[in-house]
Amino acid sequence: MTKIKTARASEATYPNKIDWQVPLRGEKGEWYPIIRVGRHVPFGYKQDEEDLDLLIPIPEELELLEKAKLFLQDYSLRKVSKWLSDKSGRYISHVGLDKRVRIEEKRRRASSNYRNYARKYKEAQRKAEKIEKQRLGGRETKRIFGDGWSDLSSETESTTE
Repeated sequence: MTKIKTARASEATYPNKIDWQVPLRGEKGEWYPIIRVGRHVPFGYKQDEEDLDLLIPIPEELELLEKAKLFLQDYSLRKVSKWLSDKSGRYISHVGLDKRVRIEEKRRRASSNYRNYARKYKEAQRKAEKIEKQRLGGRETKRIFGDGWSDLSSETESTTE
């Protein structure tokens, strides 16, 4: 009995247990492959035949999906999902479209929040350093040595004598 080797996330060279992310685009507008994390292949992607855990983008479907998101501002989910299914030749239900749009929006907001937090933390760090400098009287030569504070300038004088 021969054991058939299948591709598993644990044997792959990329990290496993990554939640599905908003599709990445390059500077020239090209779409990048993503890692498969679920049972279903998301709309706009197809499974790679060589690596079962990799999803290859279908640019035409992803461009139609981007148009569909714009149509959702004026039309219902059912109408947009029917239009998308007719144009792409691949079925997507109104519930699937809604879920996909909501998840992408949620992740876009989360990444925006993370960037804002990073900016605020940098600003807070800069202010804390400014306050610390004022508290120490502007002396940048203060350091912690052993059991307490000592001044570097007095230490350098004793070593030069």
